[in-house]
Amino acid sequence: MRPVPTCILSSADAARAMDGHDLDRYVQIGSLTKPLTATVLTRLAEAGELQLDDPVEQFLPAPPGTGITLRHLAAHTSGLPRLPPNLHRRDPYAPFDAQALDALVRRLDTLATAPPGHAEEYSNFGYAILGAALVEAAGADYEELLTRHILAPLGVTEVSVSPPPHLRLHRTGRFGRPVRPWTMDGAILPAGGLWATPRAAARLTVDLLVEQKLGEPTPFWQTAGPLRWHNGATRDASVFTGALPDGTWVLVHRLSGDAEQTDEIGIERLRNIAGQNAS
Repeated sequence: MRPVPTCILSSADAARAMDGHDLDRYVQIGSLTKPLTATVLTRLAEAGELQLDDPVEQFLPAPPGTGITLRHLAAHTSGLPRLPPNLHRRDPYAPFDAQALDALVRRLDTLATAPPGHAEEYSNFGYAILGAALVEAAGADYEELLTRHILAPLGVTEVSVSPPPHLRLHRTGRFGRPVRPWTMDGAILPAGGLWATPRAAARLTVDLLVEQKLGEPTPFWQTAGPLRWHNGATRDASVFTGALPDGTWVLVHRLSGDAEQTDEIGIERLRNIAGQNAS
């Protein structure tokens, strides 16, 4: 079995790239996009441009009375399924464009599997809708919102919707050929479509969670006790990042879609750092 290209960055040691990974090239960060979208949401709320409990139909052509709010979408409590229906098999999100999302939003009341606010179900579909609502509320496209509310204030530049092909790092398949990544720059973008260099992704972890340069982190990070974390995976890439209140943090990116193993590497690294700090 070939080793998986991996990079690990943490608060305890210098960045390490192994087995062909590259800290300076753009990689897919999958659902690590979600806490960035949620940060845009809370920043817009702080600026008074919207409220967390605004109903989705205030911004999008959803049927009235669904009860789904922006907060529900960000917290995965909207009652919507994990994925939008009728995804493409090989490149699932390729046909999921703005028109496809609009058609689904118009029948949102028929797609919910539970009443909003009653239970948590992780939903890429919900974050696609959230991103579309933020775009409508602010009158700017998603990339502009991300730059205006997060990247520019933090001085982070190596995050992109569509980086130049020669700067991208892909998993390789047979005969060393790059594997074509999923198409995620359409309606699914706010849920998992961003690219970033590992250095930039780590910088966002530190700036948002450790140094809190934009204020209290959005409450829509995943949590486990004191740990704030998030992960993400596409077909051929996976990432885990997390931070503890004492400033311990880690980011792991692998050119493998095995998110569970990537999470395990990240958690083990955090434990090792905590053990070093305790001794």
